[in-house]
Amino acid sequence: MTSRIAIFGAGSIGCFIGGKLLAAGNEVIFYGRPDLQIAVQTSGLRLTELEGNETLIPAEQITFSTDPAILSDADLILVTVKSRDTETAGRTIRDHCSHYPSVISLQNGIENTAILRRLLPGYKVTGGMVPFNILRMEQTVFHRGTEGTLILQESPETLPLQQALERAGLTTETHRDISSILWGKLLLNLNNAINALSGLPLRQQLAQQAYRRVLATCIRETLTVLRVANIRPAKTGKVIPNLLPLILTLPDPLFIKVAGAMLKMDDNARSSMWEDLQRGREPEVDYINGAVIRLGEKIGVATPANQTITRLMRAAHANGKGSPSLSAEKLQNYFN
Repeated sequence: MTSRIAIFGAGSIGCFIGGKLLAAGNEVIFYGRPDLQIAVQTSGLRLTELEGNETLIPAEQITFSTDPAILSDADLILVTVKSRDTETAGRTIRDHCSHYPSVISLQNGIENTAILRRLLPGYKVTGGMVPFNILRMEQTVFHRGTEGTLILQESPETLPLQQALERAGLTTETHRDISSILWGKLLLNLNNAINALSGLPLRQQLAQQAYRRVLATCIRETLTVLRVANIRPAKTGKVIPNLLPLILTLPDPLFIKVAGAMLKMDDNARSSMWEDLQRGREPEVDYINGAVIRLGEKIGVATPANQTITRLMRAAHANGKGSPSLSAEKLQNYFN
């Protein structure tokens, strides 16, 4: 058993995974924002799941700090900050963890593990992929609204974490090529911005073909970029990546039937970018769609669809009023 696990960036993903690990008997420490520290140390954590499971963790059982010195004796650090904060996370770990703990990135995006490795020479840095959606429902209530299997990079350093996650009830696999896994996940994450722009729960948004056509356009464009770059995205769910555009453009009744077999989700599931807009935080679009744009520029492949989505998300964030609640037809007009 990993003796001391630190959650660096205890937000939605960090609180859910850290909470599950803590409830299963692991020693877990949380490092995060002052507002969440106050809430957690007052009310504890309540973790709910689409299957109906619920985990309650009393406040007195939780160690949550805003002081990075708490990281100084961690054996394993799970980095769950937003991609824009990865550089800061790396420098903080370097400055407070001279004992070289293992570091595992559980973040959206492609570049985070490489950034951490650059900033943490001599540390054992690996990557992972979180497939499910976690929504902060109330102050300290975190809900998993979709299913999925956690994937960790195959490594001796990740074995103790895999075992701990399994004991905590989180299905986990390892994969040798984590980069291909992250690109496979990014294809699915291209819907995060579309969901945020729609303002709808994921189930309602994906039930409308016009929204799905926009997503299919972004995925098709990304697959072209990856093919030219000689990158093969791995299958991270139940569908081969190259088939995603075809499935997304099926008529609504047929898609709903197929999607029900592909991915289970409940009515509460929303993308993290929607939550970012609602809370006035900068969304991660530059690290999802933006990663496609940067790779396209590098290899000379145009990415107008992903550029359009990125531009719309930046405008929505700058407006400061949450989701613009674009209808499917209005969003599709930007692509005609």
